[in-house]
Amino acid sequence: MSHVIVNPATEEIVSTLELASLEEMDLAIERATHAASSWRAVSPVDRARLLRRFSEVVDSHLEELAQLEVANSGHTISNARWEAGNVRDVLAYYAGAPERHSGKQIPVAGGVDVTFYEPIGVVGIIVPWNFPLPIAGWGLGPALAAGNTVVMKPATYTPLTAIRLAELGLEAGLPEGVFQVVPGDGSRVGFRLVTHPAVGKICFTGSNEAGRAIMRGCADHVKRLTLELGGKSANVIFADADIERAASAAPGSVFDNAGQDCCARSRILVQESAYDTFMEHFEQAVRAFRVLDPLRDDSEMGPLITAGQRESVAAYVDESKVAFRGSVPEGPGWWFPPTVLVENDLSSPSYCEEIFGPVVSVVRFSDEADAVRLANDTPYGLSGSLWTRDLGRALRVARAIDTGVLSVNSHASVRYATPFGGFKQSGLGRELGPDALKSFSEEKNVFFADH
Repeated sequence: MSHVIVNPATEEIVSTLELASLEEMDLAIERATHAASSWRAVSPVDRARLLRRFSEVVDSHLEELAQLEVANSGHTISNARWEAGNVRDVLAYYAGAPERHSGKQIPVAGGVDVTFYEPIGVVGIIVPWNFPLPIAGWGLGPALAAGNTVVMKPATYTPLTAIRLAELGLEAGLPEGVFQVVPGDGSRVGFRLVTHPAVGKICFTGSNEAGRAIMRGCADHVKRLTLELGGKSANVIFADADIERAASAAPGSVFDNAGQDCCARSRILVQESAYDTFMEHFEQAVRAFRVLDPLRDDSEMGPLITAGQRESVAAYVDESKVAFRGSVPEGPGWWFPPTVLVENDLSSPSYCEEIFGPVVSVVRFSDEADAVRLANDTPYGLSGSLWTRDLGRALRVARAIDTGVLSVNSHASVRYATPFGGFKQSGLGRELGPDALKSFSEEKNVFFADH
């Protein structure tokens, strides 16, 4: 079956891709299983060398990957260059891991006890359409470093950079079968990774609905699983903060990637005494936010991924709540303007549900306890920000908000050297950081008797 890839900014056809069948996915898993025994036997120093080489090859193709991501996903070129560089950096970071992925000796009576980290085997990585390049790298780097083989299923809308990444892996010297990309329908071909008994672990990033289905499927095999799901993160702004700075930074925290980001701070909570000042500066920042042709270096936001996604986002917007909007280009493309809503009904879908578009709700709060209550009033807990000059308050509120990643006086969500993941219905497990290899390994304990 063929699938047409369309540029979201121009609505022009980028390419036509043949989607894999169930039988082709089974063959890929079989190849990965066959390659797993030899890949795990590669010495740590040689595995590290191959990952460094892979990083170098990606580095030499950064602009190619970035341009491909713009055409396939509608990301701005500046974002796409960062994303390609992030894959390079993640591979380089985990190239340092194989030689440091060591167990420990535990003091016991009657002998010596040691632990080892063994590869799980075949890892299935299911990549979403909103950040195809970096999220592919987040699973790929530590999985390969830990000695696993990888079968990756990219999103049907955005498979092109993952396919190219697999080609670059072979160019770098990865053995056949160690890293494969299989484009196909998610509910059939992607779900085969979940149900196939030879796949030992799934990494999934996507919707909560799909995540729950994958979790149920993994349960049948007691399969290891990492989930990164939805979010409805809060941007909490206290009156003692640098209000102008917080307001100027707020558009990027929610409108980046056209709001198609699980970490988007789509709820802005502002202390009452600073509300009017914040909104004045925020309106200026939103109206100045540049929604342009994503190939322009000065573009800050591109289009939504599909016409259907644009319709979904529009359905959340009650015009009576719109405080102000930014602008979008005329002509073809699935554009939606940056939109700011003033919320009074905290049970409304626009305030409670993940919109996955450039729409943000602004709400007042009274004091610290009220801010924490509002921030935690959601089934999600992925990311968030808080703005204050009071260090004590920053520590108290950061500890009190139930979210996996929080930034103080910043909107940084992801650094490859630090752990990333969510509380509550935002997912299970952690990605990235120095401990990522542990989630791609089985810990084995061995006791040696001294007699």
